[in-house]
Amino acid sequence: MSSPRGQFSSRIGFILAASGSAVGLGNIWGFPTNAAENGGGAFVLVYFLLAFCLAYPALMAELIIGRHTRANMVSALQIISPGKTTRLLGKLTGFYGIIVAALILSFYSIVAGWMLAYLLEPMVSLSGLPGLANWLTEFSAPRNLLFCAIFLIVTCAVISAGVEHGIEKWSCRLMPALLAMMIFLIVYVLTQPGAVDGLKLYLIPDFSRIGDPKLILSALGQAFFSLSLGVGTMLIYGSYLRPDDNLPAMGAIVTALDSSVAFLAGLLVLPAMFVARHQGVEIYTPQGALMAGPDLIFQTLPALFKTMAGGTVVALLFFTLLSIAALTSSISMLEVPVSYTLEQHVASRPMATWLSGAIVFAISAVIVMNFDTLFAAVVTLTTHYSQPLLGLMLCVFATWVWRRDRVLEEIRRGLPDVQHSLFWRIWPGYAKFCCPALILLVLAQSLMN
Repeated sequence: MSSPRGQFSSRIGFILAASGSAVGLGNIWGFPTNAAENGGGAFVLVYFLLAFCLAYPALMAELIIGRHTRANMVSALQIISPGKTTRLLGKLTGFYGIIVAALILSFYSIVAGWMLAYLLEPMVSLSGLPGLANWLTEFSAPRNLLFCAIFLIVTCAVISAGVEHGIEKWSCRLMPALLAMMIFLIVYVLTQPGAVDGLKLYLIPDFSRIGDPKLILSALGQAFFSLSLGVGTMLIYGSYLRPDDNLPAMGAIVTALDSSVAFLAGLLVLPAMFVARHQGVEIYTPQGALMAGPDLIFQTLPALFKTMAGGTVVALLFFTLLSIAALTSSISMLEVPVSYTLEQHVASRPMATWLSGAIVFAISAVIVMNFDTLFAAVVTLTTHYSQPLLGLMLCVFATWVWRRDRVLEEIRRGLPDVQHSLFWRIWPGYAKFCCPALILLVLAQSLMN
C-alpha cells in the first residue's frame, strides 16, 4: 500500500511553499536576463499583463483540480474526466506533465549546481586554495555532475521528509531568508554609482517593442516557468490544501508574491549590471546587446563583486540567494514524479523520492555530456512550448471537460458565496475561451516568426 497523502498545516505554509515553487531561478536569474534581452521596461510590462491575464487563470485551474481530486497529475485528470476518450487524454497529458517536470528539473539542477560552486568559490579563495577556486568557476563536466548531484541530494532530503515536515517546514524557513537577503542586496546596489542607468532601462518601457513576437513569447514562457505552471506542481500543492481554504485568494496571493519577487530581482540585477559598467566591467556583447543568461550571472556580476568594498560578502549573499531560490523550486518539481510513484506504485515516500531523484540525475548527466547540443534545446522545448501547452490543457480540463457545477462546488468549500463574486463572473468563461485562444495565438505567432 502506498504512503498516506500529506497536507499543509496552515494557509501561510501553503502560501510560502507555493510561492517558493514559483520564486526560483526563473525569477531571480531568468526574469532579469529576459528583461535585459527584451528591452527592459517593455518586457516587464508585458510580463505583468501575461502573469495576471494568462498565468493566474491557469494557476487556478491547477489548484481547483488538485484540491478536488487529491491525487497526482495523471490520476487527477482522469478523475474529472467523464468519458473514455477524455480519461485517455487526461492520462497522456498527466504523463507528459511528469516528463516535462523531470526535464525541467534536470537542466535546473545543472544550473543550481553552478550556483553552489560559485557560492563556495569566495570561501575557498579566502582559504588560500586558488587551484580549487578556479576549478569551481571553470565550466567542466566533472564540476557540473558533482554539484548537480549535491543539489539533487539536498532536494531529495527535503522531499523525503514529507509535506508538513519537509516541503512546508523548509519553505517557511527559506522564503523569509530569501526575501531578507534580496532586499538587503537591492539597497546596497542602488547606493552604488551607475545604478540609476540600470533603473532607467528597467523601469521606462520602450513601447515600440511591446508587439515584438520574441518579447511576447519570452514573457509568456517566463510567466508559466516562474509560476511552475503546466507540469502539475501547483496541482499537487493544491491537492495538499485543506478543504476550507479560499482558493481564489490563495492563487492571487501566490501570483502577486511571485510577480513581486521577479520585479525585485530586476531591481537587483539590472542596476548591478550598470554599476559593473561604471567599475569598468563589460556588460555588452560584441553585437551591442546587454549581457544575459550565464554570462551575466557567472561573469559580469562576479567581476563586479571583486571591485566592490565588501565584495566577498556580497558575492556570498548573492549566490546564497540564488541557491535558496533554486531549492524552493526544485522541491516542488521533484514532488511531481514523487507523488505519482507514491500513489500508483508500492513505495514509501523515501523510496519514491530517491528513485525519482536518481532518474532526474541520469537525465542531467546526459545533458551535461552533450551540453552544447541538448541544454538550450531542452530549455526551449520545456519552458517556451511545453509549459504553455500543458497550461492550456489544464484550462481545457477544468472548464470544458469537468462539469461547471462540480467546479463551483469545489470552490464553495472555502468560499461559500463565490457564485456572487467577481472571480466567478469572470474566471470560468475567461479560462474556457480566452486563455486557450491567447496561448495558441502567441505560440502560433512564435512558430511563424
